[in-house]
Amino acid sequence: MKEENSYFSSSNPIKGVYGDFIVTPKDKKEVLFYRLSILSCGLFFSLGLVQWFTNGSSQIWICFAGLIISLGLSLKWIHIYLKPLHQALIFFWAIGCIGLGIVVYHFGLTNFIYGLKENPKWVFLVGPLFVSLTGVGFKEFFCFRRIEAIGITIFIPIAFIGHLTELADEKLTFALLVLSSLLLLILGIRKFDLPAEADIGDKSVFDFLERQRRLNTTDIETS
Repeated sequence: MKEENSYFSSSNPIKGVYGDFIVTPKDKKEVLFYRLSILSCGLFFSLGLVQWFTNGSSQIWICFAGLIISLGLSLKWIHIYLKPLHQALIFFWAIGCIGLGIVVYHFGLTNFIYGLKENPKWVFLVGPLFVSLTGVGFKEFFCFRRIEAIGITIFIPIAFIGHLTELADEKLTFALLVLSSLLLLILGIRKFDLPAEADIGDKSVFDFLERQRRLNTTDIETS
């Protein structure tokens, strides 16, 4: 109990670029939720591919739904300095969800994975979901230089572009997706080795950028 209270207690003042800041218990809980979401993404991604390999694609929708929900939650709790970039990742996730809805409506809930496999052009509609996942991988590599993160950033786009353009065969595409899922799972596990402060980043930068945004908004309204 003491360790739990210690983990979720406020940090000592930390020197930032634009002044000192404190990581609050709320910040640390958001980090925990973010890490659990990333881990869940890796688990659902991996389990879905195992299901596909062993029993076919009819029940993959369960794992796919878990992956999408986990990804959405990770985007809710991720800390990115540039707000437009954060909003862009959420936008891609939302557009991908709409595209997935269209695909499911056309092929059916239990057949949409098979439909995507047999009709590569339809991948374009769900691609934005994996653009947002790739963005999370890029953020993790940019901040922590984790090799598994850059692997996600590279292999997922290659798999989807290869399938969309029909330049990659089924075996190569599946192998790239398996590799990506394992790297995402490793990333999710290794996130728990870091202190919560590492995922929060420099809060003074967030505060500075928010002040600048409000100042610019005020200038536009008064002009």
